[in-house]
Amino acid sequence: MVSTTAPRRSLPGVLLVLGALIAALLTLFAAPAAHADTTSSDAVVQTEACAASASVGCLSGTLRDVGGGVVIGATGPAGTFETETDEGGRWSISVDEPGEYAVTVDPGTLPEGVALRSTDPQTRAVTLGANTAVLFSLDVAAGAEVEGGTGNGTTASTGFNWDRLAQQAASGLRLGLLLALAAVGLSLIYGTTGISNFAHGELVTLGGLLAFVFANVLGLNIWLAGIVVVILCGAFGFFQDVGIWKPLRKKRLSLTQLMIVTIGMSLALQYVFQFFIGASTVRIITANPRPVQLGPISLSQDSLIAMGIAVVVLIAVGLFLVKTRIGRATRAVSDNPALAAASGINVDGVIRLIWTAAAALAGLAGILLGLVLNGINWMTGMQLLLLLFSAVTLGGLGTAFGALFGALIIGMTVELTNIWLPGDFKYATALLLLILLLLVRPQGLFGRKERVG
Repeated sequence: MVSTTAPRRSLPGVLLVLGALIAALLTLFAAPAAHADTTSSDAVVQTEACAASASVGCLSGTLRDVGGGVVIGATGPAGTFETETDEGGRWSISVDEPGEYAVTVDPGTLPEGVALRSTDPQTRAVTLGANTAVLFSLDVAAGAEVEGGTGNGTTASTGFNWDRLAQQAASGLRLGLLLALAAVGLSLIYGTTGISNFAHGELVTLGGLLAFVFANVLGLNIWLAGIVVVILCGAFGFFQDVGIWKPLRKKRLSLTQLMIVTIGMSLALQYVFQFFIGASTVRIITANPRPVQLGPISLSQDSLIAMGIAVVVLIAVGLFLVKTRIGRATRAVSDNPALAAASGINVDGVIRLIWTAAAALAGLAGILLGLVLNGINWMTGMQLLLLLFSAVTLGGLGTAFGALFGALIIGMTVELTNIWLPGDFKYATALLLLILLLLVRPQGLFGRKERVG
């Protein structure tokens, strides 16, 4: 018989296998801890607010209803950085190298009852000289106490509270006033010419981008830059009528053809803006806005100045239309161009004045929006165009005062509904309001009934 015996394993071989297993386990458990230590120890802590410049790019955002002390981190080509939110939940991180940055919130620093909807990092492409916004979605439990979240120790929640109502109402008034600057001109253009100017939003963008060029690139004082930009925008409107609209009116083009021309002009201007300025958001003033606290309402100093300018300009426009001879002629042309011409009014001269004034007002709106929003890009006007048309239609087509009140209603509706509806759903409520009103009053709030047939 042939006897077989199992081969004996050598002791060094067994020890080698056990050593490899132990080393693998130690590596598995030690790697995350080592990574966490490296991330926290290597992070550069920033305490100063970021100001974008030719050599600095900014990542910034606001965590609503969390107060101060929440740690925000960003990792990218320039390294790893950390900062904390201030009492209003605002934060910013400055970097000196462009590229992709992963931004995170430390969940352990969030107040009790507040949690991130997603713990995944937010990746953003940062360019030098620009501010890049980063938004995080939070879930706030009902009744959660957030220290400093509302500025006075009140209870924070995702629904209704009186402090938030006051804040949103102030934001709605601000948006309405700035929309009104552009909507008044858009309404007068429709009233005097019958043209639905789809390029009017680009006049708003033009004002903001020219303000960036004069104030930021050329270094002019912001007040002087604003005056120069308003004059240039008005001149642009004047030469539009001289070179395009008056010749087309003489050729008796239909309103549909003229509307298509405005759409083409809108697209052309957007590509021009992209070619010369780029697709990124630019800031007219690089310094971070200074907040002003008015009871439960927190607005930036730029917002208060913009609202004051808008009120003064709108009052001046109203007085011009009501008290001056040219203003009364403008309203006459807007009401009935044929009758105004028969009365001896220079209709072409009034229309040219309207194009000039409308472009100047839209340019001013672009400057103020760029300051309030802390940035402007090539498609800002296009994003506002639907709201402008809603304001004009709601107030009554062709009426300047109707456009004013329509813009205020749209602005308040958009911001107040943001208390209950998230994100861009708030814009849908403004359009829903428009539809419901037109079902009841088709001519708008200040429009006149017209017999058709």
